[in-house]
Amino acid sequence: MSVDNRRMARRAGSGDSAPREIRRRPKNRRAQIAAASAAAFGALGYHGVSMEDIASGLGISSAALYRHYPSKYALFREELLRVGRAMTASVQLPEEAAGRSAEQRLRHILDALIAITIENRPTVTLVRWEGRYLEPDDQITLNEEQATVLGALGAQLAALRPELTDDDHRVLRAALLSTITSIADHHANLPVKALARLLSSACWSIVHADLPEERDVEPVAVVEIPDSFKHELLLRKAVELFHERGYPNVSVEDIATAAGLSAASAVYRFYRGKSDLLAAAFRRAAERVSGAIGPAVTAAANSEDALTTLITQYVAGSFAERALTFVYYTEFQHVPAEERTVLRNIQRLSVEEWARLLREVRPELTPAEARFLIHAAFTVVVDLGRTFGNAPMAAQDRVRLLMRLVLFGSSARS
Repeated sequence: MSVDNRRMARRAGSGDSAPREIRRRPKNRRAQIAAASAAAFGALGYHGVSMEDIASGLGISSAALYRHYPSKYALFREELLRVGRAMTASVQLPEEAAGRSAEQRLRHILDALIAITIENRPTVTLVRWEGRYLEPDDQITLNEEQATVLGALGAQLAALRPELTDDDHRVLRAALLSTITSIADHHANLPVKALARLLSSACWSIVHADLPEERDVEPVAVVEIPDSFKHELLLRKAVELFHERGYPNVSVEDIATAAGLSAASAVYRFYRGKSDLLAAAFRRAAERVSGAIGPAVTAAANSEDALTTLITQYVAGSFAERALTFVYYTEFQHVPAEERTVLRNIQRLSVEEWARLLREVRPELTPAEARFLIHAAFTVVVDLGRTFGNAPMAAQDRVRLLMRLVLFGSSARS
């Protein structure tokens, strides 16, 4: 019998009232809070989660949570910057790496970055899409951490492939980081070792990419919407504002003003509210991707040709609607719950069809591996767009090639 139990027994035998059971705080309580908050923020966004939500998920009181963190922002900030520091530390080479080849050094960095990303997958979601809600000084810190990661990738890439231009290095390092962190944009599952191997293989296909030469590109044409066509005009202006400010920071009044309406009440003649505008835009984006699959498959001689057509159409659509593509990733949690279910089903079926075609080209892939690669290829397009816009270094032909490399592997270089 332990000392504590003997004391309890003596008190009971002496007629004292039964002692209260002492509940001790777990030693890893802060780690538990960090994990729970990352999952909550990742699912619902920073603005969609309260301290009470996090406390309830942990089975503790709000007061207990506030003993560890003074505010929701403090918790959010600590978790983002913690993972930023972890990713930065992962790309620091050990002293003994100085004598290794450029390929070995780059492999060390990629493997370490992949491992830390898998380990912190829920919070990497926040780093990718919610970091813009950090306060300015904290945003600068996070940006510096991300710049360090890109710098380390770029330095070893330049050592391995000195024949490439600086712009080529910038594009390839961005595509590498995008491929690795793409696992934060979806909920597909793979065993850790299998996932690490898959990401590493996709990264090495990118490392050896022979990008097309840069050339001047025509700006993407923007379809003009007549002022009288308010339904479409509201949709476009809403997406532009959501992209620029973030959904929580845009009001119906803001959208009405941008569309040239005299009052917010005029919006309700066309849409039930701000979330209805967001849902309508997302339906359009999802249906654009899903609607392209049937015609591409019907017209293609084989699955690789069908996927090549789909890649071309996906890149063109993303270039034509940069704001919508970005908002689709950042603001999904603000769509009404019933609409999210519909949109997820459309997206899931689209990914499954792309994955089915990919497995016909690469039968060695499992269904889960194919899904991971599809998501990675989509993410590369989104990330290069938000990093470089329509600059020649990330023109459509270059982005298409990088998509093909992620999906088809080294065979896509030919």
